[in-house]
Amino acid sequence: MSTVNPQPLWQPDPERIARARITRFQTWAAEHHGAPAEGGYAALHRWSVDELDTFWKAVTEWFDVRFSSPYARVLGDRSMPGAQWFPGATLNYAEHALRAAATRADEPALLHVDETHEPHPVTWAELRRQVGSLAAELRALGVRPGDRVSGYLPNIPQAVVALLATASVGGVWTSCAPDFGARSVLDRFQQVEPVVLFTVDGYRYGGKEHDRRDTVAELRRELPTLRAVVHIPLLGTAAPEGALEWETLTGADTDPVFEQVPFDHPLWVLYSSGTTGLPKAIVQSQGGILVEHLKQLGLHCDLGPEDRFFWYTSTGWMMWNFLVSGLLTGTTIVLYDGSPGYPDTGAQWRVAERTGATLFGTSAAYVMACRKAEVHPGRDHDLSRVACVATTGSPLPPDGFRWLHDEVRADLWIASVSGGTDVCSCFAGAVPTLPVHIGELQAPGLGTDLQSWDPDGNPLTDEVGELVVTNPMPSMPIRFWNDPDGSRYHDSYFDTYPGVWRHGDWITLTSRGSVVIHGRSDSTLNRQGVRMGSADIYEAVERLPEIRESLVIGIEQPDGGYWMPLFVHLVPGATLDETLLTRIKQTIREQLSPRHVPDEIIQVPGIPHTLTGKRIEVPVKRLLQGTPLEKAVNPGSIDNLDLLHFYEDLARKRA
Repeated sequence: MSTVNPQPLWQPDPERIARARITRFQTWAAEHHGAPAEGGYAALHRWSVDELDTFWKAVTEWFDVRFSSPYARVLGDRSMPGAQWFPGATLNYAEHALRAAATRADEPALLHVDETHEPHPVTWAELRRQVGSLAAELRALGVRPGDRVSGYLPNIPQAVVALLATASVGGVWTSCAPDFGARSVLDRFQQVEPVVLFTVDGYRYGGKEHDRRDTVAELRRELPTLRAVVHIPLLGTAAPEGALEWETLTGADTDPVFEQVPFDHPLWVLYSSGTTGLPKAIVQSQGGILVEHLKQLGLHCDLGPEDRFFWYTSTGWMMWNFLVSGLLTGTTIVLYDGSPGYPDTGAQWRVAERTGATLFGTSAAYVMACRKAEVHPGRDHDLSRVACVATTGSPLPPDGFRWLHDEVRADLWIASVSGGTDVCSCFAGAVPTLPVHIGELQAPGLGTDLQSWDPDGNPLTDEVGELVVTNPMPSMPIRFWNDPDGSRYHDSYFDTYPGVWRHGDWITLTSRGSVVIHGRSDSTLNRQGVRMGSADIYEAVERLPEIRESLVIGIEQPDGGYWMPLFVHLVPGATLDETLLTRIKQTIREQLSPRHVPDEIIQVPGIPHTLTGKRIEVPVKRLLQGTPLEKAVNPGSIDNLDLLHFYEDLARKRA
């Protein structure tokens, strides 16, 4: 693996390395905590996992984390699951998120952008005032520490205010995007029994208005624990009967009162995609998220007060929570509420230009869509302020790296990152002081002992293995909701290698320290005993201009055989004739291996995704194995359920 791309695509210059916050942190940590002064990032990373307690103590000091009562030690119990971080400490996440208001009151904390692409600022002072007003009203409604507060909201400033006000009072935030249908929302919110629901009357997407008042009415009927519903009139309609008005709750000039809560007090509940059952309700802590996001955003993403941080996301995806945490570093965050491709494919680049984004985050799928649509961001937009383009959601194919380098600019830091909702952070990705190699993530994150293991638990280098993390991370779930004995949590990550987090991705750790992600290991292709990642096939096939998207599945047959079909969704006007079939097979054979060539290539009307845009492999595999649709997939977790009937029919015909 390490010989594939010997030359880096990009290398930070010495000046950039010197001014990176991670460099200054290393110098300081060497002076105060015995970190290695020499040896660059590799030495710092080794120290951060070998001296885990000291490293996290250093992070809290460097970022001036305010503990209102001190901690007894950094790490009590180290075991996984169940590690105890900073026992005895109390703090408040929202207090840290609003700290910049003291020194930069009139500068923008938020830039809100809709499909007009016109940025609307909310200052630090105004954000703090609204949070203070809303927190006081939540307390007046009887919201107490530990109570759940929910949002059915798009990516708008009100969502940020509601999250921070909830955290201020010690409540537990949870949100869904308004493109989720009622069933999908109830599958999530009914588990956690919220006492307050913030909601819009509808949203705008793709140049159209989408009325959600009927869905909101259904949520109110089906959530009996609600004490209050707060109406945000995004489409200008009157509040439904019995609902409170947003404006009346956020109008007072009130200083926020920050409830000091234990380090492991729950901050929010995130949800797994729930493609094969009820979504897992993942609980993360105020302190764990605070210190993990300070590390990730302040050191790895190199964000500070002069930056503008834009990540295309919705409130139903962990990247929204990650984006809000940009406030912890005093960064202005950009909230874009709209379609990623409206009025044209280049829309996100226009938003990055208009907002002066210094870090622009998007999905690998969007980068590849821009490449296919022949978008020229560097030519058509002033992107001189964009220092870094980061991608997640799926591995960024090598062609995506090359396209960003060629079409944005040559001196561009490209950060392909990989983590998960489960930790609301990255296991590997951005390091501002390291080179970027095509098709590779720069390095594992600080404090994260990321390894690639074979089935017997032996570490591998330059070979494909299971992504494991062998030490606790502060943002690992404190628990799943409604999992009293912890069995569901244990079975999700710790049943394969006891005491070690197994994430469910295939990765290669290269001998130069970089990371390659090959796709999910639970939908692994395994031919003649050789394991292959689906991501490698997608990357090769989707280079062909006729192919919009693809899906590959490997199915063990009852007779001991193995059937590996490749489903292709073609661009309009293309046909799957003999010529294209031959080119697909030839491409896979030449770029990967003869073993990767599918048994059958089947044209499909579309590829199904989760609500956060990830293509779904496991449910399709289950359908093709004959599992009934209602058992193979949770219908509320899919973007287009009709597409699954195609695969269901195919299974029936094959049977």
